Amino acid sequence: MKPDALVKRAAEVLRIESDGILSIIDRLDENFVRAVGFMRACRGKVVVTGLGKSGLICQKIAATLASTGTPSFFLHSGDAVHGDLGMVREDDVIVAVSNSGETDEILKLLPLFKRHGIKLIVMTGNPDSTLAKAGDVVLDVRVREEACPLGLAPTASTTAALAMGDALAVVLLEEKGFKEVDFALRHPGGTLGRRLLLRVEDLMFRGEQLPLVRQETLVKDALFEITSKRLGITGVTDAEGTLVGIITDGDLRRGLERRGQILELKAKDLMTRNPKTIPADTMATEAMAVMERYSITSLFVLDHGKHPLGVVHLHDLVKAGI
Repeated sequence: MKPDALVKRAAEVLRIESDGILSIIDRLDENFVRAVGFMRACRGKVVVTGLGKSGLICQKIAATLASTGTPSFFLHSGDAVHGDLGMVREDDVIVAVSNSGETDEILKLLPLFKRHGIKLIVMTGNPDSTLAKAGDVVLDVRVREEACPLGLAPTASTTAALAMGDALAVVLLEEKGFKEVDFALRHPGGTLGRRLLLRVEDLMFRGEQLPLVRQETLVKDALFEITSKRLGITGVTDAEGTLVGIITDGDLRRGLERRGQILELKAKDLMTRNPKTIPADTMATEAMAVMERYSITSLFVLDHGKHPLGVVHLHDLVKAGI
């Protein structure tokens, strides 16, 4: 095929797939509402089962449900009839996906579902099928045609089923009042999880790593504290341990420019008073915003009595993916 023909054919595939999704919108009715109700009221898990290409779609649906606040897992229909059915409990809800509605492995499971009174949501392209007739709720996801020119490989039909699964997950998410922080709790390794879960206290330097000197400390000793702790900064405290200022590399340079000899000065003579600080329970993203707003690279972390608990550095926020 020539390049233009390839692009034209690809566009046709996408049109068929999109038409398949659009066609199921008009079939959203009380069955969808009931399906949401069953899943919303489920005290156990939503078990999504299917075989072949539909099974792959089931895995995605189960993963999306689980990550958006609806406990769920995928059950391979073929494995279920050989022992994996033991993972299903009476307070679960089953979502069975089969385009034909006649998948033998799923049909073999129906008597067991019914025996235990488990609610069955059927997602199928054949509302007159054996599976559909057994369902408590039937979601009609039939499509007019497959994108496959042979009409054999599931294409538009699996896309429609996947889209219906997303519709269920998103509606359930909103029904349950699922928020960004809930999503983050389920994705602690992702960027969003790090941004929404990490607090300043999780990233700050503390204890022996914390650079601190007293007001009366000589600048030469404060310089040693700055270099030994390798943060380019030291806090300055009063007799009660309250933070009253900071000395940075920049303060040292400016002191040398203005005064020349500064090593015998006291920390209080060179420090920047009333520095920007932050509470320990502040989100790391807020610390980053403060640093960007004031063009600084470090923030001292204080308790409610203004005693230093730690110091957080811009490099560590960046390293953490904030």
